[in-house]
Amino acid sequence: MSTNTKPILEVDQVKKYFPIKSSFLKRTISNVQAVENVSVDVLEGETLGIVGESGCGKSTFGRTILGLESLTDGSIKFRGEEIGGLSENQLKTYKKEMQMIFQDPYASLNPRQRIGDALEEAFIIHTKLNKKDRKERVKNLLVEVGLKEEHAERYPHEFSGGQRQRIGIARAISLNPSLIVCDEAVSALDVSVQAQIIQLLKQLQKSHQLTYLFISHDLGVVKHISDRVLVMYLGATAELAPSDRLFSNPLHPYTRALLSAIPRPVVGRKKDRIRLKGELPNAANYPSGCPFHTRCPLAHEQCRQERPEWREVKEGHYVACREV
Repeated sequence: MSTNTKPILEVDQVKKYFPIKSSFLKRTISNVQAVENVSVDVLEGETLGIVGESGCGKSTFGRTILGLESLTDGSIKFRGEEIGGLSENQLKTYKKEMQMIFQDPYASLNPRQRIGDALEEAFIIHTKLNKKDRKERVKNLLVEVGLKEEHAERYPHEFSGGQRQRIGIARAISLNPSLIVCDEAVSALDVSVQAQIIQLLKQLQKSHQLTYLFISHDLGVVKHISDRVLVMYLGATAELAPSDRLFSNPLHPYTRALLSAIPRPVVGRKKDRIRLKGELPNAANYPSGCPFHTRCPLAHEQCRQERPEWREVKEGHYVACREV
């Protein structure tokens, strides 16, 4: 991570709700609270891991930051400029600076279009390069992500999953962005390929001075790549800490339960698994008080009634829990 501690991204009390409409008059009768009051500063040059169970809102959070989902409430600042709530046309100015790597790059590729042409589109839209220079940039991109120049003439179905993800990475870095949201970027890959892609991401981060939001449910991968880790539960923030500290000394009961599920590689060493009781609450019927109180072994009456304060308990270590 860069020694520069200036935030590249400042997220304050961000909310993203999806309306539930009645089938008759199409009136909004409720909301799915996908992201609920999330606040975090992302430092320039760091990798911020974002973890939590499926459905906790981490992918929606990443998409909202990039403007792929409209902001319901709150503030998102990129390099000090407010971008939350900007129209799609207004966001074009920032598109070159913020990109995304998707879990399934094949879904965003035209099966009838050669990879070289797909990568060239960004240069056609956002630059004034001539055709020869665009072709040269595409070839350089392919080589930089570990592919070959001749791969520009191939179609998406001719590549393996790992190669397609390299293409997705090439497209993400093509316009020299500052911030990249990696949304489950390695979760669909074999373990050996995951390691290669993570190493590539690290190399590119160093050479391009990139900042990553690394969204994943794989805690082992997050521990390996992240400088800090943000834990989300039911759209809300549970804990934020430097990676080493979070994995060695988790404070929130939900974080402890998550980390207890990581398999240990040492044969014969027993490990106590914390099994949460109860079902994950419905985000369309958001619980009062602490969102985790319905499954928390430490919950008491105040937890059921009042939302815990998001507070710094140690330097750089934040948690939303009264029992810490």
